[in-house]
Amino acid sequence: MRNCFKSSHDALPMTVAERIVRPDIDEYFMMMAVLVASRSTCTRRKVGAVIVKDKRVLSTGYNGPPRGMAHCDVTGCLREQLNVPSGERHELCRGLHAEQNAVIQAAVFGTSIDGATIYVTNHPCSVCAKIIINAGIKEIVYDEYYHDELAEEILAEAGIKVRQFKAPEWKAFEKYLNGLHGF
Repeated sequence: MRNCFKSSHDALPMTVAERIVRPDIDEYFMMMAVLVASRSTCTRRKVGAVIVKDKRVLSTGYNGPPRGMAHCDVTGCLREQLNVPSGERHELCRGLHAEQNAVIQAAVFGTSIDGATIYVTNHPCSVCAKIIINAGIKEIVYDEYYHDELAEEILAEAGIKVRQFKAPEWKAFEKYLNGLHGF
């Protein structure tokens, strides 16, 4: 892997866009997923998803409550209030997952995602895995691992290609998006 940022030590001041080296296709779509995740108002975990086919973005989604409802950063986290451990009782949450919102967004606009790839910042849970399978998505590229054995089993059984994105050098981009201007 290569560093996605050019050195600015021997150059005139550059904009962030000028400092970014052209990313490969996985880096490009995963950076989009990270940017999409920045819209999340979840107080536990920010997740973003980008659904792609033929190198074209079809839909995006981030985790959060249904449209028109108060956000969790306003109401507080129901799961935290009820002491629900991560990975359990998914129905006890005001929000939808990023993958769910991306699939719903495609449906709302009549966009077929059959045969697509989904780039997501976290490995899907079992609920999202089932939605991904039925939506006809054929590949999942995720950044951070989320332990859910059932999700792994059903994705394997369905023949969905699942691979972890590995590019630690571009974490600087994520820090930039989170306001930690580390360069």
